[in-house]
Amino acid sequence: MKSKTKSGFKIISKNRKASFNYFFREFFEAGIVLTGSEVKSLRDGKANISESYAFDIKGNIYLVNSHIPLYKESSYNNHDPIRNRKLLLNKKEINKLIGRVNREGFTLIPTKLYFKKGKAKVEIAVAKGKKQYDKRHVKKKRDWEREKARYFRKSS
Repeated sequence: MKSKTKSGFKIISKNRKASFNYFFREFFEAGIVLTGSEVKSLRDGKANISESYAFDIKGNIYLVNSHIPLYKESSYNNHDPIRNRKLLLNKKEINKLIGRVNREGFTLIPTKLYFKKGKAKVEIAVAKGKKQYDKRHVKKKRDWEREKARYFRKSS
C-alpha cells in the first residue's frame, strides 16, 4: 500500500507511457464516479490506466479501458473491472474538451489516478499523438544525456 502524504494526496496509478506517446497541451482534474468495491480496491493501491483514454457520450466524458481489479472481500455485487466510468467536470470544461477533441483533433489521456482529500480524482491531459520520428528523437536525446553524464562522471 502506498504511503499517504500530509496534504491528503495519494497517487494510486500513473500513466508513464503517455508522456512518450503524446505531446501534452493542457491538464484537467476530474472526479470519477465509482462504486464502493472500486473505491476499496483503489485504496489498496491497485489500478491500471496505462491503456485508457476518455471520450464523450451524449455530452458527458467517460473513462474507457481503465482497469480496477475486483475487491476480494466484496460481496456478490462486485464491480466490472473494465467498465466505462463517468468523469465529473463542469459543463464549461466538458464543452471545452469536446470542442478540442472534435475540432482540433486532440485526444483525452488520463495521466494520474489519485486520492485528494479522500476523493478519487483523475488528471486528464489534452494531448496530440507523437509521430514515430518524434519518439526516435526523444529516445536519442535521452540516450545522449545519459552518455554525457557517464562521460563527465568518469572524467572527474
